[in-house]
Amino acid sequence: MSGTTTAAALRRRAAGAGANRWVVLVVLCASLLLVAVDATVLHVAVPAVTEDLRPGAIELLWIVDTYPLVCASLLILFGTLGDKVGRRRVLLLGYGLFGIASALAAFAPDAQVLILARALLGVGGAMIMPATLSILRQVFPDRRERALAIGVWSAVAAVGAAVGPLLGGFLLEHFWWGSVFLVNIPLMLISIPVGRLLLPESTGGDDGPWDVVGALMAAAGLFGAVFGVKRLGGGEPAGSALTVLPLLTGAVLLVLFVRRQRRRRHPLVDLRMFARPAFSTSVGCIVLAMLALVGLELIAAQYLQLVLGLSPLETGLRLLPLTFAAMAAGLLGARMLRRFGPRRMVCAGFCLTAAAVVALTAMGATDDVPLLLAGFVLLGFGLETTLFGAYESMLSEAPAEQSGGAAAIGETSYQLGAGIGIALLGSVMNAAYAPGLADVPGVPASASRAAGHSLGEAYDVAGRLGGNAGDALRAAARASFVHGLHVTLLVSAGLLLLGAVMALRLPRVMQCGEPEPVELPAPREAERPRVSA
Repeated sequence: MSGTTTAAALRRRAAGAGANRWVVLVVLCASLLLVAVDATVLHVAVPAVTEDLRPGAIELLWIVDTYPLVCASLLILFGTLGDKVGRRRVLLLGYGLFGIASALAAFAPDAQVLILARALLGVGGAMIMPATLSILRQVFPDRRERALAIGVWSAVAAVGAAVGPLLGGFLLEHFWWGSVFLVNIPLMLISIPVGRLLLPESTGGDDGPWDVVGALMAAAGLFGAVFGVKRLGGGEPAGSALTVLPLLTGAVLLVLFVRRQRRRRHPLVDLRMFARPAFSTSVGCIVLAMLALVGLELIAAQYLQLVLGLSPLETGLRLLPLTFAAMAAGLLGARMLRRFGPRRMVCAGFCLTAAAVVALTAMGATDDVPLLLAGFVLLGFGLETTLFGAYESMLSEAPAEQSGGAAAIGETSYQLGAGIGIALLGSVMNAAYAPGLADVPGVPASASRAAGHSLGEAYDVAGRLGGNAGDALRAAARASFVHGLHVTLLVSAGLLLLGAVMALRLPRVMQCGEPEPVELPAPREAERPRVSA
């Protein structure tokens, strides 16, 4: 025991950042919090953005979805670039870009500029997220301390995603929608000098070149494939060239990326990890969990505002129980994982979330506070339990020398699941919502078609029509939205139950007897295979 303790102490000293590692954890969590908040802060502002910028249905999806999709596409690129040129350097550059893009988004004059700004925010987020986890690994070489740090890190990610609507609601209550982006700028101005002072610099190994072509190929492939999915989700014809070509191009690029990585001596990501059932299962569980979480949060925010008539601030407060439940699950995750094991923990998390989603189908056109409170609490706790168990199982299943690549895959899955969730569940919602407005008495066909794009647009059309026709269109749109919400919830519950079945492939018991080798002198040695694996 004394030898192990001494080795752990030596590794902590070898990590040597100059600053206390727990202070570094605070700085890293603040970075993660900002990125996580920005992924959801716009959700409660969607009606205000729709009213001001008048985006089309596809543009509205892009405004919300561009950030997580761009971020997911570039995580591997910037994660491996940080290994080569320095993680702190990439992190600080990400801070600067995030601040500039926030200013551009806040004062965007039209939907196209806002989409561009959200894309730049995604680039900044992709520079920040991998760097935070890589630096965390450096300053916490001891496995037990690092497990606690990752638990805090995971809880902060959950809190950030859920706090976004609350912060957005508060700002919209007192300012215009652009204020949800301006809040990033002072935080970035503080983070850059603090990061330069406190965060340690680190790189991976130098035993292999950085595969620039492979990184760009993966980014373009992911982006093209999801663009095609978004076109389908927006109701575009399946045979349209703008739908088919991105899907085919993205699929081809991803296949070529996989073949390239298998042939290279020093791949960006060692894809042989997917041959391990527990690893591939964990990645699938992360995608399914995030798919349900972000898509449901977006739809719930619209339901609370447009159907129940709550203000943006009231909407954020209604979603606050999800924040506390997710935070509790993140902080308790390590203990639950040790006691129940990955299989039971992840499976139970999925089942609990599915039960919450099914219960929420009782929502109607009138407010039911106890139902929403119970549903959001179960939803937050269940999903964070699932995410924590799957993420920890994935990292534990990957060989120690490939842990950097495993982390990049996990973060990409997290962001990609969020982006696809908005597109997929939004598509289900639109498909179930639009038919209810096809034949409203007294409403012209052109007005019905316009109202079928979204509930916000339906209210706008109803206001222009006025009279009995406007009232009838408004009532029909509200009823159709509630119907679409129920259908979407049932689809989401089915996906969650699929995740529960998938989780049965995870290990029954947490393998606590496989710590990182104590003979490693510094975490940099452990991270070196991230580039050369």
